[in-house]
Amino acid sequence: MSIFQERLIKLKKERQVLQKEIAENLSISLRAYQDYEKGNAEPKMKYLIEIANYFDVSIDYLVGRTDNPNSHKQ
Repeated sequence: MSIFQERLIKLKKERQVLQKEIAENLSISLRAYQDYEKGNAEPKMKYLIEIANYFDVSIDYLVGRTDNPNSHKQ
């Protein structure tokens, strides 16, 4: 499992949101979001930014470049 997948699942659980809610917020299909979590697809830059905004974390955190989810706030 990739760091992106792990962090996406972790953030979803921490925020106690459903895949469906995230997909709706991102304006993507539920299947597309599920593919991100399963590692069957990677989001395009537009959606990577939207995921980071949705969870209020940095893109660097999502992709494993930092362990600080708030590095975008410094």
